[in-house]
Amino acid sequence: MTRLTGTALRLTIFIGENDTWHHRPLYSEIVHRAHRAGLAGASVFRGVEGFGASSLIHTSRLLSLSEDLPVAIVIVDTEDRVRAFLPELNELIGQGLVILDDCEVIRYIGLDRSRDEGGDGDRGRKRGKGGREDL
Repeated sequence: MTRLTGTALRLTIFIGENDTWHHRPLYSEIVHRAHRAGLAGASVFRGVEGFGASSLIHTSRLLSLSEDLPVAIVIVDTEDRVRAFLPELNELIGQGLVILDDCEVIRYIGLDRSRDEGGDGDRGRKRGKGGREDL
């Protein structure tokens, strides 16, 4: 399990939902490559409206014909690991925006598979009053 605390680097990639890499969604290719590279984590967020360098507004509103909604892929890890991953993006991204931000990781805890082998579905989380999950 990857441990990550303290100073880190956040990589955010803004692309279009319809962008592809060899007939596969580009956001999916980026996430899978980040996983193979051993990065701490990656998430994809779908926007409801936005525009970029092309100045075309993409929206999810019913009256709009645009379906190429904005997508943001966020990856957080140590600066060295994120910067080592950047050449992969140069190969993949033809258009879009890539930004780097310094950040501080306060909490990064995943499922400890060695402790959750009982398969109780609780995923090793501590439950508080009323069955709510305690952080």
